[in-house]
Amino acid sequence: MIYIKITISDITMSAAQEKLVIGTQQGRVLTLTLNRPQALNALNTALLIELSGQLQAADTNEDIGAVVITGNQKAFAAGADVKEMATMNAIDLHRDPRVQAWADIARFSKPIIAAVNGFCLGGGCELAMCADYIIAGHKAVFGQPEVKLGIMPGAGGTQRLMRLVGPAKAKQMVLTGATINAKEALQAGLVAETTAAEAVLEKAQSQAKQIARYAPIAVAAIKDCCNKSLDLELQQGLSYERRSYCVVSSSEDRNEGIDAFLNKRKPEYQNR
Repeated sequence: MIYIKITISDITMSAAQEKLVIGTQQGRVLTLTLNRPQALNALNTALLIELSGQLQAADTNEDIGAVVITGNQKAFAAGADVKEMATMNAIDLHRDPRVQAWADIARFSKPIIAAVNGFCLGGGCELAMCADYIIAGHKAVFGQPEVKLGIMPGAGGTQRLMRLVGPAKAKQMVLTGATINAKEALQAGLVAETTAAEAVLEKAQSQAKQIARYAPIAVAAIKDCCNKSLDLELQQGLSYERRSYCVVSSSEDRNEGIDAFLNKRKPEYQNR
């Protein structure tokens, strides 16, 4: 009989090696699956850094045209990791590496679709709002319940929610900690589409595949202009859009797209 000695350090090392974000690529679509099911995908520092790292790698990978971020049927992400937060003092928060991770996620230049089932609360809702749009299962639940813990949203919850659902609904959610279901989120403008829970990921991947077929230069410019519109006055935004239009129109892919249309063939974009 052979005995194998397993130490605590072995178990710790095995846990540390477990991927917190599982990346799978199909064609030009990268799907990033949050993988802390035992904690309802609570966003601890390690997960956010891993997610940020995978997105940064995808941003420079020309074989990736769009990204889907998802969780599981129980939770997209139920919030920040409260146990981890409880150990952090004011100095830790000042030096918090999560701030840079959030900034890197928000700067991602390619389209992101959030495929949401189950709980999408606190940091999870903030992460979903970093996506370009959200597709939600019928049983998804959204909210910013931080106030119930004596804290407040710290990764965009008070800012992006205001822009997406408007001041009245956003303030109601962040001040009361109330949650809304998928139907309410659709009506409020928080999500773009709802569907059956089992169809969420497939629908998000299908739309990401469609986007990834288009000219990358045009797609990136469209996302950039849409994001800039939130910060610019209308005339400034129109000027910014026009400059971007001229840049895109000078690309080889623009010529390829028009030629393919005129000759009734499928375009072959080269990201040039």
